[in-house]
Amino acid sequence: MIKRISILCLLVILTLGAYAQEGKHVWNKPNYDQYPFHFGFAVGYNQMNFRIIPREELLTSFDTVYAVENRPRPGFNIHMVGNLRLGENFDLRFIPGLAFGQRDLNYTRVNTVQSDTVLENHLMQIESTFLSFPLYLKYRAKRLNNWRPYLLFGGNYAFDLEARKKIKEEERPKIRLMQQDFYLEAGVGIDYYFPFFKLATELRFSFGMMNVIKEDNTEYTRFYDRLNSRMFTLLIFVE
Repeated sequence: MIKRISILCLLVILTLGAYAQEGKHVWNKPNYDQYPFHFGFAVGYNQMNFRIIPREELLTSFDTVYAVENRPRPGFNIHMVGNLRLGENFDLRFIPGLAFGQRDLNYTRVNTVQSDTVLENHLMQIESTFLSFPLYLKYRAKRLNNWRPYLLFGGNYAFDLEARKKIKEEERPKIRLMQQDFYLEAGVGIDYYFPFFKLATELRFSFGMMNVIKEDNTEYTRFYDRLNSRMFTLLIFVE
């Protein structure tokens, strides 16, 4: 799924790049990159998933839960943009916003019935609404007519609003996640200059640094040594 999405995103970027080359003797907004600061907004598509690290002792034992499969689901993002010019090729960007998504964990359990071993699957749906506060350093390459590629690096403090909610009795069994996480993030994108605004397409990869599993002394949380968040995001900026 992620490979197909990456190919689609690449085609979108190449298409917009070809469009930006038309009329290559005319520069749109030639002084835009000299502004000390500017603002904008962004919307996007995301896929949230997990990096699962099981406890070593469970790899050689026949515990009640002995396998968990991660199933990413699509979501969407909404962000505001604040951009500070640091120099000819560098910007500092603050992009607070919301990320809505869902991750599914498929548990394979062992159930012994009358000396027979039966495998059962239990799908656990985990919804997340992240209030995020990312700060990035943006490196911009040389402008080529009406487009300019860039790289992005930074960190993101995220607070999961859904993690505060109590689990209803009819939803059990279900794991809970920690509310706070910190991501290291990297991305690549292209700025496109139009007569009245700048548009950008960006691919971003996020790697959660914290163990987000909330221990509750059940078989569903004892399985993990670490559970780290991951996210792939495609964003469209208007600035």
